[in-house]
Amino acid sequence: MLNLETDVLIIGGGMAAGWAALGAARSGADVILVDKGYVGTSGVTATGGPGHWWVPPDPQLRREAVERRMAVAYGLAEPDWMHRIIETTWDNLPGLTGYYDFQKNDEGKVHYNGLRGPEYMRALRRKALDAGVRIFDQFPALELLLHEDGSVAGAEGIQRLNSANWRVRAGGVIMATGGCAFRSGLLGSHTNTGDGYLMAAEAGAELSGMEFSSIYSISPAWVSTRTAIFTYARYFDAAGHELDLAGFAGPGDFTGEMAKALMAGPVYCLLNEVPEAVRRQFPQVQPATPLPFARKGIDLYHDKFEVGLFAEGTIRGTGGLRITGPQCQTTVPGLFAAGDAATRELIAGATTGGGSPNSAWALSSGLWSGAGAARRARRHGRRAGEPVSQAGSIALRPSGATKSVDTRAITKTVQNQMIPFETALFRTEAKSAASLSTLDAAWREASTHQREEGLAAVQAREVAAMLATARWCHAASQARPESRGLQRRIDAPELRPELARRHRIGGLDDIWTAPEPAVQQEEYA
Repeated sequence: MLNLETDVLIIGGGMAAGWAALGAARSGADVILVDKGYVGTSGVTATGGPGHWWVPPDPQLRREAVERRMAVAYGLAEPDWMHRIIETTWDNLPGLTGYYDFQKNDEGKVHYNGLRGPEYMRALRRKALDAGVRIFDQFPALELLLHEDGSVAGAEGIQRLNSANWRVRAGGVIMATGGCAFRSGLLGSHTNTGDGYLMAAEAGAELSGMEFSSIYSISPAWVSTRTAIFTYARYFDAAGHELDLAGFAGPGDFTGEMAKALMAGPVYCLLNEVPEAVRRQFPQVQPATPLPFARKGIDLYHDKFEVGLFAEGTIRGTGGLRITGPQCQTTVPGLFAAGDAATRELIAGATTGGGSPNSAWALSSGLWSGAGAARRARRHGRRAGEPVSQAGSIALRPSGATKSVDTRAITKTVQNQMIPFETALFRTEAKSAASLSTLDAAWREASTHQREEGLAAVQAREVAAMLATARWCHAASQARPESRGLQRRIDAPELRPELARRHRIGGLDDIWTAPEPAVQQEEYA
């Protein structure tokens, strides 16, 4: 067992984890960051070209930017959080200068808004290391540690390269493990299995917004890619007739309309209307996207190609750990959340924050949680000499007799309830009830009988986290009998004003839900 101590422990290795490390380090804290992959290549940022919500410090411009987002938040977002994010992003993103080569636009001004994902993540890693952060790659976390008073004391996990255990005691812990795409094949999401949701829930944390998880991204049918280029797409059915779909980047339910078209038969895409300027810039902004076309000999801008939708779950969805304070505190003392591990309802409401708002959220929530965890460590200390308990349950400490459990079968069960359009996108009370019954049976089997050790425990816990996340998603959908944003209830298609409130959810063996007070936002109504 490798035993370590620190002020702040960060679990995760993507954009939010990197910014959280910087936020904690610049607050004077000793920081350890553990990731089950390699920090710099983990997560969805490393495969993309993330933009950020980038608005100059002009009060009118910022107010208009917030008003535009509030208009599509379906009554669940808060303007104060949006203004904070815009300001934090504007003030801090340029701080990567010297680690990231920001390009200049045609006017000779530095272009901060759009970054190249691989270089962005390498820059965050280098800057964190220079700030004194200790980074442990291939160190998957399995469970949280708790003090006798219920506050978080650190975490335990496995060293992937030698199968040895590790334990880190910390004064504050930040969950920056990303969202959950249920192993749908979404580009960059294979390690995004909801681990942080499960670990936090076992410690008593609440979640929020889990019903807003039915979101998909358009890609070529044979592989997931980044989506920016599809802003200019035209779509056709198998007979060559052009389809009249809601614009990918505009108003309307593009995902719902595309899903219905795909259920009727194959859909083909043509990108011949992409502007020349975009064609020149695209390989630098999202370099991974053109490769699958080149490998198949497809001319990206002249040939039609078949498309599909890849489930994004809570990555472009908005659900995650419930935030209770301005420094991204959770409902568990000492535990903070950042990026896609946290709910994005505060800035996105019931719609997606995918793209620039989510990137700005990852940056801002990372910095805020880092400062918050550092502050808690200063006030309460590491408490390293106190006794602690291990919070993990499913796949680690079964409630009954141990026997073999088929994790592949459970993965397939989860995917059948969270990926097909019929179960995950076009929901009804009856369908969610049936999905929950199936998922609950799998949960009972695993929580009662499964016990794994070493690297097998890592895989089992990933599957358990996907299973828990799927159960919360369907339970939250049942608790919201309306259609609002990403929540499509075909048996309840109307928007009900009295339900303009966020919903808390939690529990493991027994899931519970409860509404929060209505969001006060008369000024933006």
